[in-house]
Amino acid sequence: MVGTKVDVELDCKGMYCPIPIVQLKKATKVMKPGQVLRLMATDPGSVRDIPAWASKTGNRLVDTSENSGVYSFLIEVS
Repeated sequence: MVGTKVDVELDCKGMYCPIPIVQLKKATKVMKPGQVLRLMATDPGSVRDIPAWASKTGNRLVDTSENSGVYSFLIEVS
């Protein structure tokens, strides 16, 4: 999403389930509500795992995109 300020970048390229979720959980634990995290992953499973995690934890999935096999997720911490 253009213009969204990203507070934390999480590069999980080359990692497979469940590592991106573990890293995401660890990162959001120390973030403040309203802060935005961008997670980048190459695991196709992240396309379902990240939105499911956001829904389950009450964090807001702001945007998702894919470019050359790299999936990008913007998550606003609740």
